[in-house]
Amino acid sequence: MMRPILTAAATLLLAGATPPPPLPVHLNQIGFEPGDAKIAIVGGGSAPLAWTLYDAAGRAVRQGKAQPFGQDAASGGAVQRIDFSDFRTPGEGYRLVVEGSPSNAFAIREGMYAPLARDAAAFFYHQRAGVPIEARLVGAAWARPAGHPKEVAKCFAGRDERGIEWPGCGYALDVTGGWYDAGDHGKYVVNGGISLWTLLNAYERRPAAFGDGSLKIPEAGNHVSDLLDEARFEMEFLLRMQIADGVRTRVPAGAPKPAKAGRPAWETEPADFAEIDAGGMAHQKVADRNWTKLPMPPQDDPEERLLYPPTTAATLNLAATAAQCARLWRGVDDAFAARCRAAAERAWKAAKRNPQVYATSSFTGSGGYGDGDVSDEFYWAAAELFATTGGAEYRDAVTGSRHFRADVKEFGWPSTATLGTITLATTRNALPKSEIDRLRGGIVPAADRFLADGKGNGYGIPYVASGYPWGSNSSLLNRAMLLGLAHDFTGEAKYRAGVVATMDYVLGRNPLGQSYVSGYGVRPLMNPHHRFWAHSLDPKLPGPPPGVLSGGPNSTAMSDEVARAMRGKCAPQRCWVDDIQAFSMNEVAINWNAPLFWVAAWLDS
Repeated sequence: MMRPILTAAATLLLAGATPPPPLPVHLNQIGFEPGDAKIAIVGGGSAPLAWTLYDAAGRAVRQGKAQPFGQDAASGGAVQRIDFSDFRTPGEGYRLVVEGSPSNAFAIREGMYAPLARDAAAFFYHQRAGVPIEARLVGAAWARPAGHPKEVAKCFAGRDERGIEWPGCGYALDVTGGWYDAGDHGKYVVNGGISLWTLLNAYERRPAAFGDGSLKIPEAGNHVSDLLDEARFEMEFLLRMQIADGVRTRVPAGAPKPAKAGRPAWETEPADFAEIDAGGMAHQKVADRNWTKLPMPPQDDPEERLLYPPTTAATLNLAATAAQCARLWRGVDDAFAARCRAAAERAWKAAKRNPQVYATSSFTGSGGYGDGDVSDEFYWAAAELFATTGGAEYRDAVTGSRHFRADVKEFGWPSTATLGTITLATTRNALPKSEIDRLRGGIVPAADRFLADGKGNGYGIPYVASGYPWGSNSSLLNRAMLLGLAHDFTGEAKYRAGVVATMDYVLGRNPLGQSYVSGYGVRPLMNPHHRFWAHSLDPKLPGPPPGVLSGGPNSTAMSDEVARAMRGKCAPQRCWVDDIQAFSMNEVAINWNAPLFWVAAWLDS
């Protein structure tokens, strides 16, 4: 006989009593792989709460008591954990009921993450500049004309928003193509670098995955991995951002001045200008002169497009990814591999010649991506070049870097040393086996630290922070990548469970009961900060396609008007709203969707 799900509440209603408010039951809203950890979080109470798992027919198939965690600072309330990992029967329409309060329906099945991996990868096609996004590939709603086709840009010249006079340059570059960085139309070498590396690293880990025809992109059918095809679209753009040999220009030189009071610590100002040999360096970005309003489809962008000054960080991002390109296209397209290697070595020499050319945040219309320490980029670029070429110069740069023997840490666009360590630990290279084993051994303790963090917050994610930063979801997913590598190295189930916990959080196991991914879950992302996916502002425009990740909760850099109104009124994990105007909490970005893709593809493997 089928048991009704809301027995307790129904009994109270029949008796004329007011039922208690439903308990929030938070779990991964799409479901679980049969063999994976299956954890749900419920808010409230200090005494263990009773729970029952029901199948689609209403039959009770598991029951037990939740484990109280107590007050949780990150989520701002008392929570309890429910573990039903031992239930492995595949099926659809399962519900977890806690003291009469049901969860959403979810599935238990193999292949849970394959669609998400494909959709997360499709994000990059949607973000392409310079080409039309075709209805036959994405559907009529998301099709659009090319944004910024045949883009030939000149260098910024004149006064910036801080009154600094920039000299410009005597040339223009064809910088057509590449991926729009985020919800705006800027294209950035620094953020493009880590995003491209992440996709190529996923390919290098599993070359047979995402073969020709696996993604809906124009290049499908060319007998090359679709993942390599998508990556090449960005790589070609990065190559176009490199300055020709023999070009001299004036750039900020020397150690940057400290940021002024009231500005973020990563923002810098030029200490002085110097004329340099800029041949081989890469421009930091190409972007609009001024910020455009929302909505603004890219084909309608009225702003002048400008190149912004070359930087050492951008040059090293090019060196690293072009070296990676040379390694991975060898045997696929040898001419392109050779072109990438030449560009990588030119960029390395240019960065060595100009080691202190820093980005500033003194321009309007685009993000700064300022970084006052490029020792990690030098290490990363050297690691990629060494893995590709085996050259003694690059070996010396790797082994002589302080990052070679430093603890492995969470990575991101301003902190790229771990990318170099991952490459050295996972690719065939000329380091002694003992050193490769040591590097692998350094990744595992980092993963252990992340797992320990999961014990210190109520929602059991491998992340503990007094405040959640801008793009917190990507910080968490980057940690999940290291957990996945630790599982690859050791085979220990606890590391996969940590990866699963991360994806559970992103897909609904959080205090807002929110799936931060569009098209996935019962309460998915709907209104990201994006100039084309702006249905909430213009009903003629679409919302986001499936597989787009929101930056997530942000309690530390609440810069937009929506976020400022929430400042001081939300626990870190609750500082988020699905609002297109909330750019500091709800923007999208290539370096956020890249680890979403990597992790989903890893879970599917």
